[in-house]
Amino acid sequence: MKLSIAIAVLMLVFAAHTEAQEAEKTIEEHFTTFSNQMKDLSEDLTVKTKDIVEKIGDSEFITKTRTWFTEQFDKMKAKIDETFPKQ
Repeated sequence: MKLSIAIAVLMLVFAAHTEAQEAEKTIEEHFTTFSNQMKDLSEDLTVKTKDIVEKIGDSEFITKTRTWFTEQFDKMKAKIDETFPKQ
């Protein structure tokens, strides 16, 4: 009787130990998981950043500002050429 109880207890301990070993991840698996998460995060941030930059570049304010600076620069170049003509 005692022997059969001892064998049953040992089998339960062995089964619990085996399941515990299967459930634990190795360091390599942890690094792989972490690497995949970082890759997904960086890809997501890249896409979001590109979208924001495109929206900013296409905005009416930026377009008008760029045009204004171009006009001012052209006026300044013309004034310099007029003041200091090339010989």
